[in-house]
Amino acid sequence: MTRDEFSTLTEECYDRLPEWVRTKIQNVAILIEDEPSEDIRREENLGPDETLLGLYQGTPLTARGYDDSMILPDTITLYRFPIEAAAQEDGKDARDVIAETIWHEFAHHFGMDEDMVRAREAERDAH
Repeated sequence: MTRDEFSTLTEECYDRLPEWVRTKIQNVAILIEDEPSEDIRREENLGPDETLLGLYQGTPLTARGYDDSMILPDTITLYRFPIEAAAQEDGKDARDVIAETIWHEFAHHFGMDEDMVRAREAERDAH
């Protein structure tokens, strides 16, 4: 899939977030990269056979103070090639993997740590 097609799917998947979630999102830019950089791989302690589908970088809403209104936007980076590979491996539509990744990374924006996010995902998938 081209970068433009991926970008279009990303916009569609963002729009799949519930309205109440979208209204609470503050100062977040969604970026698209082909793959995590070597710096990100090191920062995230990724092994040679590991990758990321997405990455939230910023200050979660739960950790912000009154004087944080003038900070740079948080970012959510979606990694196109790993998302496409995950979709193919799992027999899913890339749109679903993008939507799941967006949800996961925005959960971090709202203050959930990795364990909390994974527990919520497991609960959701059990239903």
